[in-house]
Amino acid sequence: MSALRPLVLLGSATLLLAGCADPSQPADASSGSSSGTSSAASPIRKNAALAAKVPAALKASGITIASDVSYPPMDFFASDNKTVVGAEADLDKAIGTVLGVKVTIVNVPFDSILPGLQSGKYQLGVSSFTDTAEREKVVDFVTYFDAGTSLLVPAGNPKALKPGGDSLCGRTVAVAKGSTQALVDLPARAKTCKTPIKASTFPDGTGVNLAVTSGRADAALADSPVAAYAAKQSGGKLEVAGDSYGNAPFGIAVPKNSELTGLLKSALEDLKASGGYEQVLAKWGLQSGALDTFEINAAS
Repeated sequence: MSALRPLVLLGSATLLLAGCADPSQPADASSGSSSGTSSAASPIRKNAALAAKVPAALKASGITIASDVSYPPMDFFASDNKTVVGAEADLDKAIGTVLGVKVTIVNVPFDSILPGLQSGKYQLGVSSFTDTAEREKVVDFVTYFDAGTSLLVPAGNPKALKPGGDSLCGRTVAVAKGSTQALVDLPARAKTCKTPIKASTFPDGTGVNLAVTSGRADAALADSPVAAYAAKQSGGKLEVAGDSYGNAPFGIAVPKNSELTGLLKSALEDLKASGGYEQVLAKWGLQSGALDTFEINAAS
């Protein structure tokens, strides 16, 4: 999508993905395992041919995935504050199942993920990264989801704000640190505003939402699936104004020239063919963001 996800400040402890049922998951959420197995009802299965191509070192150690775990419905903590749930977390597990390898999520501040990949600290970054030409200079991307930016406002939209035009000029708009909304969207808007937009930057999505509900910000700009989920979970305090815009694909971030890049694309294609990909998205109500094809470095 056209926006990047916010970061989380809940620590950087390694979290083994767990599949136990939890109230924070959708009512129809089925459990899954972090160890590469899948439930009897799931179409997600190990692909022996692809699993054979996983480097021996990764088969032994597993794949470490860096993610900002504060971004529902993509990645967030269940009510036990330990279990990672969400659409991206489920996709991580599904890819691990197809490749026959254990996956472990590490909770990392958003703007620390790409440097961590470059240094070799993590093998993958799955954190609603928009695949952009600028980011492709330092990592490679394998696309997996399409989204846009949405405008989140107080219920009733009392100031009649719109996602397009100049209605945000002179307003305080909450955004997440390191997001495309903060780094690209608001600066572009500022060029056409006679009265500047006041960007109110927060370290995580929770802070962005609270800024709007508390009245400290007039509105927020966030990834479309995240904004829709925030409005749904706000108890009637928030709503999405107008339509999303700037749609672009999210990509799994991979260190440059990694042997995992092609395997990830093949694993996603396997999930698409089996129906597992659509199952993951449907579980979280995100079918509209499904991609027909998966690409490597789609921006370039």
